[in-house]
Parts: sequence; C-alpha cells; structure tokens
Amino acid sequence: MDHDVDQDWEDRVTAAWATFDDYPEERAADFRAVIDALVAELPDGSPLRPFEQACAWDSTGHSDQAAPLYREALGGGLGDISGYKGRRAKIQLSSSLRNIGQAEEGVKLLTPELDGPSDELDDAARACLALCLSSLGRDREGLSLVLGALAPHLPRYQRSMANYARALVDPEA
Repeated sequence: MDHDVDQDWEDRVTAAWATFDDYPEERAADFRAVIDALVAELPDGSPLRPFEQACAWDSTGHSDQAAPLYREALGGGLGDISGYKGRRAKIQLSSSLRNIGQAEEGVKLLTPELDGPSDELDDAARACLALCLSSLGRDREGLSLVLGALAPHLPRYQRSMANYARALVDPEA
C-alpha cells in the first residue's frame, strides 16, 4: 500500500473504477468527477493525485490531458511509493504518447522496462511498446515483442514461437 493513503481510500478508488463501465461516453465527465473527489482527499503533492486523474482522462479518451498528469505523477515519485503504479504510469503514458503522435518518446520510456523486474505488467508493457514501434513503422520489432510475450501462454509451440519472434529482428537467430 502507498505511504500516504490508507486501505479504505484504496478500496474506494478500486470501487470507483469498478463502476467505470456504468458511465457511457456522454457521462465521462461525471466519472472524472468521482475520481477528482477521491484524489481531493490526498495530501498536496501526492503523486497519486495526478496518477488517478491521468487514468481517468486516459480511460475517457483524452490522452492529451492524461500525458502531462502521468509525467507529473512519475516526476513526483509515484514509482518510489508504489513500484506497481509507477510501472502502470509508464505503460499508460507510453500509450497516451503514441495516441498524440509522440510514439518515439513512448519507445524511449518503455524500452528499459523490458530489462526491469518482471511482474504481471510485462505483457502490457510489451504490447504498448509494440504499438509505439508500429506507429514508427517498426512493425517487425513490434511483432517480435508481441509473439515473444504470447509464446509462454500457448499450450504448445512455445519454443518455435519464441524462435520466430527472435528471428523477426535477428535473422541469425
């Protein structure tokens, strides 16, 4: 749990996000208001404030509004108080950057994640990185990442798919 919130707050944020699908597109501002009310409870300077707001803007189709908030959260130490949320912010920021035409920055942000500590977000990081690469015309690299991420989940053909993934970017593999 993050150092500047309690479990009750975390539970209420989780509950709010569980209602996201109850808000049709025309009520997106209402959902963002729910998140804004929750983050208003946080201390000034908490990187969770811009992170949750960025998620709300992003989830309601406004990558342009989300990107600066993700940057603020990361710059404010989100990764220090929650490595998991910090990693989520990098993945989501990269996706937002791609959506607003800044895929190269997304690639720079996510590439180091391939060598970082592994967790359940590995495949999401690879998928977003693949999309950024594709937006830059680097489809073979993106496909390689996606096949490499998919291979371990297959009931068969894991080795051959992993080899094919490597061969897409290294013909000597």
